[in-house]
Amino acid sequence: MAIKLIVGLGNPGGEYAATRHNAGFWLLDHLARDGQIFLRHDSKFHGLCGKVKIANHDVWLLQPQTFMNRSGLAVVALAQFYKIMPDEILVVHDELDIAPGVVKLKKGGGNGGHNGLKDIQSHLSTADFWRLRLGIGHPGNKNEVANFVLKPPRREEQDLIDDAINKSLLVIPKIVIGETGAAMSILHTDDSKKREHKPDPKKD
Repeated sequence: MAIKLIVGLGNPGGEYAATRHNAGFWLLDHLARDGQIFLRHDSKFHGLCGKVKIANHDVWLLQPQTFMNRSGLAVVALAQFYKIMPDEILVVHDELDIAPGVVKLKKGGGNGGHNGLKDIQSHLSTADFWRLRLGIGHPGNKNEVANFVLKPPRREEQDLIDDAINKSLLVIPKIVIGETGAAMSILHTDDSKKREHKPDPKKD
């Protein structure tokens, strides 16, 4: 099936705009600019939204303005209004278990403790939607996660996340038209190359 709704997760407000938890918002901002639209607030959808053409398909973009742990309220409101099924939804979010610069695509599965995904699953009554997972890295201690995601990335991390967003933008047209296997191949092959061992020139 084609993707009819792309949701970018984040927290509203200027104090959160540059934080790691808003990586989904960052990608949606790019899609809106590329589509030459402004995302406008719609109270019935509890978020900023707009419609763009991607690969000749009409696609809704949505940034929930409910704060992360209530993201599902916005998603289900727009999806039900336009009769969009869960497997026609792509959720873009930050991912602790993936390094900065790495991006992965998957359908369904757990929420990994991500409050935005957890609430979307609850409101849709299913986990059967697509996720584009933008790596932000992990602080190493689970007790530091809440503080970590609500802080801006370091400069070198931001550069890597920006690279991952740019790479994602190239494959989103494939995801939209249902060529998810091809999109995964591009994203995941590139990621595996990054993890290949590189010899230390000092040891040559």
